[in-house]
Amino acid sequence: MSPTSTTARLEPGFASAFAALCLGAVAMGISPIFVRFASADMGGAPADVGPFASAFWRVALCLPLLYAWMRIEERRAPAGTPRVQFSKASILGGIVFAGDLFFWHLAILRTTVANATFFATLAPLFVVLTVWLVLRQRVSRGTFLGLALCLLGGAALIGQSLQADPARIAGDLYGIATAFFFGMYFLAASRARKTAGAARVTFEAGLITSAILLVVAVLFDTRVIPQTGRGIAALLAMSYVSHAGGQGLLAIALGRLPPVFSSLVIFLEAIAAAVFGWAVLGEELTPVQALGGALILFGIWAARPKPDPEPSSNGERS
Repeated sequence: MSPTSTTARLEPGFASAFAALCLGAVAMGISPIFVRFASADMGGAPADVGPFASAFWRVALCLPLLYAWMRIEERRAPAGTPRVQFSKASILGGIVFAGDLFFWHLAILRTTVANATFFATLAPLFVVLTVWLVLRQRVSRGTFLGLALCLLGGAALIGQSLQADPARIAGDLYGIATAFFFGMYFLAASRARKTAGAARVTFEAGLITSAILLVVAVLFDTRVIPQTGRGIAALLAMSYVSHAGGQGLLAIALGRLPPVFSSLVIFLEAIAAAVFGWAVLGEELTPVQALGGALILFGIWAARPKPDPEPSSNGERS
């Protein structure tokens, strides 16, 4: 395969990396539920923390766990394993992920969970366009087909929420901004994984992200410190499940899977969010939305990495 091609090929460890990616998508898909419990008025009770504070705590609370994971991972790594500290890609990853969470937490509070998640999962569109038009790398037809099916499935998944609603336009635009920054995070994290392990990339990016979001929270939120048990529990769950679990598993997967294909799998986050929104928040889930979920699954299958051709008996590629 040409070094400038993004056509995916099966490599050793694909199954485990794909499983990590799917679990990471589900872990990130439940985060809107935690955000609602921590940052939105519930049953007449005031919000526990502001949206930017919840984004800060999401990253900051699990930094000790990520640091411990990093130390364990690096102690067990074979001698000579690349270990660049705070590479440019890792620093960029932390900056753009701060932008991702900044707009993501605004979107969740200003539109439906399904809407916010769908627009946020437009990240693969930005990944594909950046790789194809900016980095000038070849993108396979299967990837374009998979992207089209996932976008169509995502549109069906949010059903009637796609109708123009002036009360939700701002939240939808915040979701699109989230997608752009999340797409850039995919590319940055994938580059950072070439010179560092998954734990180091997740920890270093998280350290930078939390520092940026702390400043934002102090400047713009009136409630930074959680005051209730509900709020603390929601923030802890979001930090350890959605960030440490979701982003950590994503970083593991990006060490073996191409970022373009990995970004498509994150459409599973939209399915998970719609299901959790239905089960926990009572948001409607229709047959059309179920069809949308099926289209997303088929799109991921269409864009899956292909096995290398078996060499023919005369030693040439078939």
